Amino acid sequence: MPEEVNIRISGEAGQGMQTIGQALCLIYKNAGLNVFANQDYMSRIKGGNNFFQIRISSRPVYTLRRNVDIAVALDKASITLHQEALTSGGMMLLDRSKFGISQENSAFFDIPLSEFAMKTGGNEIFTNSVACGALSAMTGVEFNCAEEVFKAVFSDKPEDVVKKNIAAALAGYKFIKDNFRRRIFQLKAGDLKSQLVLGGHEALSLGAIRAGCKFYCAYPMTPSTGIMNTIAHYAGRFNIAVEQAEDEIAAVNMAIGASFAGVRAMTASSGGGFALMAEGLSLAGMTETPLVTVLAQRPAPATGFPTRTEQGDLDFAIHAGHGEFARVVYAPGTIEEAFYLTVKAFNIAEKYQIPVLILSDQHLADSYRNIEMFDLESAKTRRYIISKEDSKDITDYRRYRLTDSGISPRAIPSWIEEVFYADSDEHNESGHITEDALTRVKMVEKRFSKKMEGLKREIIKPTLFNVPGAEIILVGFGSTYGILKEAAESIREKKIGFIHLAQVWPFPGEEIEGILGRAKKTISVENNAQAQLARLIRRETGIKMDKSILKFDGRPFDLDFFRECLEKEF
Repeated sequence: MPEEVNIRISGEAGQGMQTIGQALCLIYKNAGLNVFANQDYMSRIKGGNNFFQIRISSRPVYTLRRNVDIAVALDKASITLHQEALTSGGMMLLDRSKFGISQENSAFFDIPLSEFAMKTGGNEIFTNSVACGALSAMTGVEFNCAEEVFKAVFSDKPEDVVKKNIAAALAGYKFIKDNFRRRIFQLKAGDLKSQLVLGGHEALSLGAIRAGCKFYCAYPMTPSTGIMNTIAHYAGRFNIAVEQAEDEIAAVNMAIGASFAGVRAMTASSGGGFALMAEGLSLAGMTETPLVTVLAQRPAPATGFPTRTEQGDLDFAIHAGHGEFARVVYAPGTIEEAFYLTVKAFNIAEKYQIPVLILSDQHLADSYRNIEMFDLESAKTRRYIISKEDSKDITDYRRYRLTDSGISPRAIPSWIEEVFYADSDEHNESGHITEDALTRVKMVEKRFSKKMEGLKREIIKPTLFNVPGAEIILVGFGSTYGILKEAAESIREKKIGFIHLAQVWPFPGEEIEGILGRAKKTISVENNAQAQLARLIRRETGIKMDKSILKFDGRPFDLDFFRECLEKEF
């Protein structure tokens, strides 16, 4: 019985790879198998070649593998493109009649996907449901698991659509049961029904909702658009205003305006859009307005690879905007962190009245994994504004009052009777414009130095694994968590430890300086070309990393590629 099975469903954009992929994730989770899945898609609405890859295992999994045991070709081009990805003994499901394939190949398994789709649904769009049923059978999953998922996935569709999809899946399931004799793809299952299957940006969006976000605005830009889609889906239930702005400049300023008025607000974009937000970021810094912004990285510069992944905006996030002001930059590495760090981002932004950035990327955004239910007690919303009742008694209100912490009392403009002054120019405690030198010094110390001192006391400590006595210590941030974890756990030739940073600014230098200073060999693991994390570590600690393993082809690390890179260091 194998430890894991890797599956790839490929075809043209518009053939429903995402639908079938997400359905399969739920099917396997309900069947008691751990899943990790990721999408690979081209920047086009139709055509090209996209694929959805799923790794299922009896144990938790956190990253991708290079090769697959089962491939499903939904179009003819996929046969050539993905055949070489098959493992020894791997199988490719394809429709010979549909594609006009006559040559024999031991790796091909013929299944009349198109015929079954037409018979059960009357349309070839049901081909992916046939394939879903076939894959369920090949991996030893009972059909009732698939049926339950199809009822849930298509619950918002007319009843006849649900029935047709189930019938299509059953046709594929029965065909495999009757004709496929090999049983090498079955795994030992557990009980995971109480768990969730979520994508990175789904979890991030739910974190925003949990934190009390009531205004979300953005201009669509891959890979950040999924956040807007998810929040819009729940907007009616949670009374959230969602606005598609005309551009990213409008989006960030609308979010600042909503936050100024007392509403928890968020915006998101990718690198090009975030570049347009930089002036607004500084506005939030000067006016001390809470702002949560997601920077969903993709390869750049300019338009780059719109649907691919990279971690090339680390330096940009830390330094974006003109002038000096306090900020926090989080970089979640898991589905769970995407949720919890978003809640924390809103709390910290409001407590310190600063911008907080959440660094994501396409890999995290479009990865799916089974996780435990969120602990809502660990994700509580904390507000840091003067209550409406107390606001009635305010006299001598100074929005930018100088305090030991740098944090001024914050009231909602419409809740106080006094005139409310706020200004983007340098200002005094009352908000009036000033050019006084001493006032300038005090205000910079307030906005920057004092707040940064407080923020340093709230730094999220890095995740440490297998560090004492490690021969090699890997260091990464954001979505590299999965590859760090599985490499450290699976490599036996050397004792490998890792440090993962979920917060990159303020930098947790004290937490890792002692570890790296004593390490035998240190390697940063990054999806960028400049080793930006390694350079940040050197700037903040004086420690030079021994080596960097870098990948910047637009694709994430997979376990097999990474092991090959690491073994060269042994």
